[in-house]
Amino acid sequence: MWAYERVFYQFYPLGFTGAPFENDGVLSHRIRKVTGWIPHLKRLGIGAVYFSPVFESDTHGYNTRDYRKIDVRLGTNEDFREVCDALHDADIRVVIDGVFNHVGRGFFAFRDVQKNREQSRYAGWFNIDWNGTSPCGDDFWYEGWEGNYDLVKLNLRSEEVVRYLLDSVRFWIDTFGIDGLRLDVAYLLDHDFLRRLRSETSAAKEDFFLVGEMIHGDYNSIMNDGMCHSVTNYECYKGLYSALNSMNLFEIVHSLLRQFGPEPWTLYRERHLLSFADNHDVSRLASILSNPKHVPLAYTILFGMPGIPIIYYGSEWGTKAAKSLGDPALRPCFDAPEWNALTDHIAGLARVHNESPALWYGDFRSVVLTNRQCVFSRSFGGDRIFVAVNADENPYTARFDAGAETLTDLLTGEKYAAGAVTLPPYSSMILKAAP
Repeated sequence: MWAYERVFYQFYPLGFTGAPFENDGVLSHRIRKVTGWIPHLKRLGIGAVYFSPVFESDTHGYNTRDYRKIDVRLGTNEDFREVCDALHDADIRVVIDGVFNHVGRGFFAFRDVQKNREQSRYAGWFNIDWNGTSPCGDDFWYEGWEGNYDLVKLNLRSEEVVRYLLDSVRFWIDTFGIDGLRLDVAYLLDHDFLRRLRSETSAAKEDFFLVGEMIHGDYNSIMNDGMCHSVTNYECYKGLYSALNSMNLFEIVHSLLRQFGPEPWTLYRERHLLSFADNHDVSRLASILSNPKHVPLAYTILFGMPGIPIIYYGSEWGTKAAKSLGDPALRPCFDAPEWNALTDHIAGLARVHNESPALWYGDFRSVVLTNRQCVFSRSFGGDRIFVAVNADENPYTARFDAGAETLTDLLTGEKYAAGAVTLPPYSSMILKAAP
């Protein structure tokens, strides 16, 4: 699967382009802005872009009005097709948000239900109690997503709903040439729907990629050969920043061993979870880490551990934003990309990742582990890599059997005699064992 071998980049288009929060109905070709960022993406080593919602919605994108029309605040279907074509021409794959659990109150079928009640041909598309009332003033009750009534839950047991959604996905493949979907709140989606989605998208495009949003629970419940190829790795997202803030690298390494280690009970060995340091729903990494010198180290672990690394737009140069400031702070508009020492480091990590089968498919073993230092190995075929991190203010000499005489830091090209590698304060290396 192509997705396992590429570095992803996430845009939240409505925020990135500076679109108004409320859908004002005014056509603006803002989505074209993405094409101007393609040189930045290529320099950064990006191989796939994930777009948060792009279809017509009431406000933030997840309350869909029309699954077959790009949001008027972003432009037209033709605009987005041109963006996708430009990305494909640059060898960058395109994944978009599939929001199938719920729609907005402005969705055409729900509007018809508001007008015609039981007589609406779409009454079966939603979970409705005609004897109740909704918090939004409707003379009927309907199920909203986790009590949010601007998000009207779809009835995914309705064949008509399922067929409409699957036909919409086929429309996106045919019109925009998309290569995959990120499934919003995938943990709530009907499993029969997920199986049909996998089957039909694979038939439409053999290497079509499905990644589901999972936060808690057993990721294998929807990540398997019949449903999603991948899910979001929230367990290691939390462990990544928490381990560094508490100066207890045992936390993240033990999570990785639990998920990918050599023991028979390992949960997700040979699976490829989407690995992230932040996204549109959580605080930026640079805001949540208490020590700024730990930011590049977190990215080294992210790119070195099993999974598909993804960068949230702006975080590659250390943008800050706390969740407590609200969604607009997490989803800002940038006039142009920036580049600094952190961006250089991430670009180096992406270059190494793009050239290393061991980082795509390799096993995971802990080699050295203290509260403030860790070394872990990734091996695949004849390719063996060691990821080394020193989160302390003092130098640290890591001693381990590399199974080779020489180690080369793939980030700098510097060579070390195997057996003992000294890491400067607040540093990291990706070391390749000589054949």
